[in-house]
Amino acid sequence: VNTIAESVFARSTSSHPRLRAAAQEHLTGPSGRVRGTSGNAEVDDDTQLVADVESALLASKIVAYAQGLDQIRTASDQYGWGVDVGSVARIWRAGCIIRARLLARIREAYAGDPDLPTLLAAPDIVPDLTSAQDGWRRAVTRAVELGVPVPGFSCALAYYDTVRADRLPAALVQGLRDFFGAHTYARTDRDGVFHTLWSGDRSEVAVVA
Repeated sequence: VNTIAESVFARSTSSHPRLRAAAQEHLTGPSGRVRGTSGNAEVDDDTQLVADVESALLASKIVAYAQGLDQIRTASDQYGWGVDVGSVARIWRAGCIIRARLLARIREAYAGDPDLPTLLAAPDIVPDLTSAQDGWRRAVTRAVELGVPVPGFSCALAYYDTVRADRLPAALVQGLRDFFGAHTYARTDRDGVFHTLWSGDRSEVAVVA
């Protein structure tokens, strides 16, 4: 649940004024801008920027709900709580400070398919993510270019791209673990388990299980 966790981390960082004051004194932003701000940078199209930020907010909210509900369901499965995810959305909508209109759609999504693996795959939700993603990406890109921290938006986007990816960089992690601790790795082009002699001639050897 990186999006939810990152919101906590961001709040924690904002509560360390001494640390931030020291960083603001010494660190520059893009194009030499100081104090971590965008300075007097101009926006080419205010209307487009507002629309992009709205898209980023909607998509990031959907991802945060998807992650939170998945965490609840995972815990329910592990501990035998028998939680109905659709009912959670209904309870939040009726008696919680959240009360977002999106919750009604979430409840309907799980009512239509109780075994829905993730909210991101709900037929009623997918079109929103599809239409929002270009603006979402532009908003995150522009923020990075200007040195404006948007941890919620960027983490949610990273999660979106992670779960939709056919392959993930786990192979790189295996290689790093083998380099630091000879933990071996698998390959995508052949069967078996391998280790590279990093401190020797860097040749690769097959490891007998």
